[in-house]
Amino acid sequence: MFGCLVAGRLVQTAAQQVAEDKFVFDLPDYENINHVVVFMLGTVPFPEGMGGSVYFSYPDSNGMPIWQLLGFVTNGKPSAIFKISGLKSGEGSQHPFGAMNIVRTPSVAQIGISVELLDSLAQQTPVGNAAVSSVDSFTQFTQKMLDNFYNFASSFAISQAQMTPRPSEMFIPANVVLKWF
Repeated sequence: MFGCLVAGRLVQTAAQQVAEDKFVFDLPDYENINHVVVFMLGTVPFPEGMGGSVYFSYPDSNGMPIWQLLGFVTNGKPSAIFKISGLKSGEGSQHPFGAMNIVRTPSVAQIGISVELLDSLAQQTPVGNAAVSSVDSFTQFTQKMLDNFYNFASSFAISQAQMTPRPSEMFIPANVVLKWF
């Protein structure tokens, strides 16, 4: 019913069902994860009037799980990207996974999905750090694009002694690109 994706890792589609309406994915080595994508597989839709709250859980210093609400997925919004890099400290919130004895190891975090009524999803408030970056997306895209351009152009840099005369090619000094950047 659900899938979970972390950059650089295989897609997880086999959620562990811990209750009739609750599912979890394990996230090993969670300290190195910045974003998580949770999505519906498209094989089984939510029942009419239902959706899924998405929670992030990581162990505190005593090994006890701290659950934080990230957001939700529904038939109308079948996927979501959540930033979890800033959530690895702080306090948990109310969650539906409380009394469950879910098997876990100390260095493994979990993504939990709880199937709930759409009305209750609308009333829930996700943890603030899970929100999308407040930097304008165009500004962020432009900065990353320019970083990549400079790194790409710099990878071709050669010294003046290494240059061979090529009358048909035009060369731009790397310091000009750096000044522009």
